[in-house]
Amino acid sequence: MTEYLVIQLGERPSDPIGWLAVDDQGTRRGQPGSGSLTDAATEVRDRQVIVLVPGTEVLTLYVDIPVKGARMLAALPYALEDQLAEDVENLHFAAGVRLDDGRVPVAVVAKDKMRTWLDSLQAAGIRPARLIPEYHGLAMTPNTLSMLVAADRIMFNDGLDTRFVIPDISPADALATTGILDASADDGETSRHLLVYCDAAIGERFEKDWALLRHELASVDVNLLPDGALPRLAVTVASGAGINLLQGNFGEKADYRQWLKPWRYAAMLLLGLLFVSVAGKGVDYYRLSQQQKDLQAQFTSEYRRLRPNDSREILDPVGTVRSLQRSQAGSAAGPQVFLPSILSLAEAVARNSSAEVEAVSYRAGIVDVRLTAPDVPTLDKIIQSIDSSGRFVAKYQSVDTVADRVNSRIQIREAGS
Repeated sequence: MTEYLVIQLGERPSDPIGWLAVDDQGTRRGQPGSGSLTDAATEVRDRQVIVLVPGTEVLTLYVDIPVKGARMLAALPYALEDQLAEDVENLHFAAGVRLDDGRVPVAVVAKDKMRTWLDSLQAAGIRPARLIPEYHGLAMTPNTLSMLVAADRIMFNDGLDTRFVIPDISPADALATTGILDASADDGETSRHLLVYCDAAIGERFEKDWALLRHELASVDVNLLPDGALPRLAVTVASGAGINLLQGNFGEKADYRQWLKPWRYAAMLLLGLLFVSVAGKGVDYYRLSQQQKDLQAQFTSEYRRLRPNDSREILDPVGTVRSLQRSQAGSAAGPQVFLPSILSLAEAVARNSSAEVEAVSYRAGIVDVRLTAPDVPTLDKIIQSIDSSGRFVAKYQSVDTVADRVNSRIQIREAGS
């Protein structure tokens, strides 16, 4: 169960503020209070705050627009600008829940008013979860005209798609502005049942209006509010009704500190584990670095014994060992491999006299040969001739064509090496 503190702002900054604690089940959690915003802030505690703003500052319209989300909010000013007298650049638009017929209710309010309300709340230390026009707190009852009469204004909705607030007007005149009292309006689609909410003094004050309306409508049911209008409005908005004005640029910003607050101890433990892990890795790295330096020094000492004339710094011991192995293999096996491979190459070129040997190099049992030939098939014949010896294999390393000759580089090595 979620508890809310519903705060109702006055028309003027000097007007008293009303508040009431309710839950999402429609149950009052205390008595209505009044005073300043600072007084109301003391009642927030751990409750979410819903603020009812003066309905005379907010216009509710309907628009049929297919897009959703942020794209819809961006399109609303252009979709509604023909219905508004003020420059849309100065207005804030908030969308409600799409109706069954596809239309979207939209609340329109001046940006300056939004800033004034939010600045006042922030100054008092109040952070609202929702900001709702007060007349959206008058429940929409199907097939019923609903009216809430306060001292200086009347809130109204027809249970369908018309809702507004009018200051300083009588109930009969307010209903007349809707056209419902016209004879032509009795078309079977407009409700003829009126549900009125007001306090005892207002109910007595407008007794003549109720009598007049009972002659015009099927029924008029006057419900007295012993604690004023706020409890009726608060219960409705706490159940989720009404358009939240905190959208778009005025939308609630994510409070990451509040999200992380329940996890602060787990986060501290995790940070501690990470610190210990990093520290352990650092110690291991230092220890391994020292071992590497010791082994490097030992290897360098042994290498100097083998090659006393080589005074260069040994940066790659593994590479140095491999170089020593290749040099020893080359000196031992060089004559046994080099001369027979050259002989095999010479015999292959002799059989294909149009080919020419440009260069020959030998290293670690491998003969690199650069050949030119009039075409690739000639080169293929040379490679096949070398392979046919059974002792050596030849492979292309590169082939390219320059003018009318084919340049190639092939490698010759012992079979199985």
